[in-house]
Amino acid sequence: MSRLNPDKLHVTFTEPTAPEGPLTPRRYTLTHSDRTGDLFLTIGADYDHRQVSGWYARLMRDEVLAEWQEDDTGAALHVYCHVSGGLALGPSSWRFSIFQTELPLGLEAFRYGDEGLFESHEELDSAPIWVHLHAAEKRYDVVERWGVPADWA
Repeated sequence: MSRLNPDKLHVTFTEPTAPEGPLTPRRYTLTHSDRTGDLFLTIGADYDHRQVSGWYARLMRDEVLAEWQEDDTGAALHVYCHVSGGLALGPSSWRFSIFQTELPLGLEAFRYGDEGLFESHEELDSAPIWVHLHAAEKRYDVVERWGVPADWA
């Protein structure tokens, strides 16, 4: 199932976040280069706004953001994708299809890139993953369960 080339994944941790924790707040910012195929993953207490603030990133809006949340039922990974609304290149149906096709690579990047967290907290491999696809059109504005991190290891 693996599509991830570890040599193409570049991971950066921002302080005070370390590979082994803390779990919250822990947010992921994932972008990529269309030219090279490299993936850029920042793991920190907040999203890497600098990583998604350039004109090309604001036009494409193809970044994937995620964060760990905890409640009475335990931890869950929430993933956010911008399908439509505001400034975004391409029709909703096309962007929705791309996220559906490419998101497995992103989930593999989260799991592989944050390997230290999963080694320190093995129970997280069975935490649910909730994908929030945000769109102006209701049929593409959905929340879906995408398994657990172990599925993407």
